[in-house]
Amino acid sequence: MIMMLISCNLNNQNSKKQIIRFNSATGITSLDPAYARTQENIRAVNQLFNGLVQLDSQLNVVPSIAKKWSISEDGKTYNFVINTGVFFHNHPVFKTKKREVTAFDFEYAFSRIINPTTASDGAWIFNDIIDRLQPFKAINDTLFQIKLNKPFAPLLNMLTMAYCYVVPREVVEIYDDEFGKNPIGTGPFMFANWADGIKLNMIRNPNYFESSIQNKIPKIDGISIKFIQSKQTELLEFIQGNLDLFTGIESSFKDEILSVDGSLNTRYINEFDLQINPFLNTEYLAFNMEDESSPIFDKNFRKAIHYCIDRDAMITHLRNGVGTAANGGFIPQGLPNHTSYKDSSYNLKLAKNYLQASRIKNTKPITLTTTSNYLDLCILVQKNCAEIDIEIRIDVIPASLLKQQKSTGDLTFFRSSWIADYPDGENFMTCFYGPNKAPNGPNYTRYSNLEFDQEYASLMSATDPIKKEKLITKMENILHDDQPFILLFYDESIWLKNKKVDQIKINALNHLDLRQAEVKS
Repeated sequence: MIMMLISCNLNNQNSKKQIIRFNSATGITSLDPAYARTQENIRAVNQLFNGLVQLDSQLNVVPSIAKKWSISEDGKTYNFVINTGVFFHNHPVFKTKKREVTAFDFEYAFSRIINPTTASDGAWIFNDIIDRLQPFKAINDTLFQIKLNKPFAPLLNMLTMAYCYVVPREVVEIYDDEFGKNPIGTGPFMFANWADGIKLNMIRNPNYFESSIQNKIPKIDGISIKFIQSKQTELLEFIQGNLDLFTGIESSFKDEILSVDGSLNTRYINEFDLQINPFLNTEYLAFNMEDESSPIFDKNFRKAIHYCIDRDAMITHLRNGVGTAANGGFIPQGLPNHTSYKDSSYNLKLAKNYLQASRIKNTKPITLTTTSNYLDLCILVQKNCAEIDIEIRIDVIPASLLKQQKSTGDLTFFRSSWIADYPDGENFMTCFYGPNKAPNGPNYTRYSNLEFDQEYASLMSATDPIKKEKLITKMENILHDDQPFILLFYDESIWLKNKKVDQIKINALNHLDLRQAEVKS
């Protein structure tokens, strides 16, 4: 009742509490870490939960609920020492006023991820790497152990993902499938209330373990997330001062906000700040490599499309200079193992040569499936392809349908993107590992190459940076030759914030950190 009363104050226009307000246009489906797949879900879950480890501003792995860890010499056993004095948010089911987190909570939370009955979106992250008998074990209250069946160098990075946040067993068992609507975590903010399709409110956690007398965390009193579906309406709400943050600028109104060179329109410089951040996101067009009935099954035909797209024009005219035209591998700029290629990705003469080599003539239009947000990019691709006599038909469908159909393999050619789950090149290469074919993993192109899979298996256990770089370079070259995708650009994130809001942190995964945020009076 107290939490409900406090949350009601979030709506009080005369309240002096410091509340940060932003919008989730595509909605939040669950606040359960086991289903934190989308950026919108992750953004909310990050405020409510914590894991063993976390990323700092430079994307280095640092302690969170685990204060330290050790790795066995064979690289297959990880021991984490759990901090004492970390408590779950209050709930009536807890027999004591404060319920302390123990290693047994992590054993439960991790086992729950891989349990088929949970049907977690994150179950794939442990595919083929954990010990088959007892991968997760609490040795005692403060020692948690993970056992692998082989060394896996990116494990610590992977454990920073929202899927790996700790949850209390007794609360999950009360709510079962409804835990995502009644979350109890350890994070800087606590769940207050949620009106479907209207608003989600969170309040400050007064017992947050990272807080100290010298540095109170969090500094604000709460967060209020609206669910306005129209981005134009959301932008209007932001301009009118009803929202403090705005992200997700669409082509239909980008010129209202951004100048030609990507800076903030002068009419807004006194009210708002523009924040453009590196973003580990690769935007691309994907081919279904199993569709033998389509011309795209011919590699030369795919390469013809690759070389006919003017990516520089895409960035300059359609994105106001935001992002970098892709002229390299699938791993984006900003990660150590990014690969660049000397030959330009735009070469009409080469495109025509590849089309001629394909011997595919007078084909029916190739259908490119996209959502409305990316229609302008696909129209440019359509025009570029027309220059070499490849006819593209664009099919615009809802995002939910595109997600479903690309997972089931029903689409031949579609727009897609891959946002890093964790900052490691391996996370991008996993999109083309044969056993990860959707729906069992993120291989939506349904690409299969034995040599690539063998190199990927070696990459999984590579700890030496030089060896890792050589493996990734070889894998990128295999993909570059086989062309299961058409790279468009490496992205940047764009955030607008009201000048009264300060200390908003956004990392290269586009995660929102409000622990130090303040609202100026």
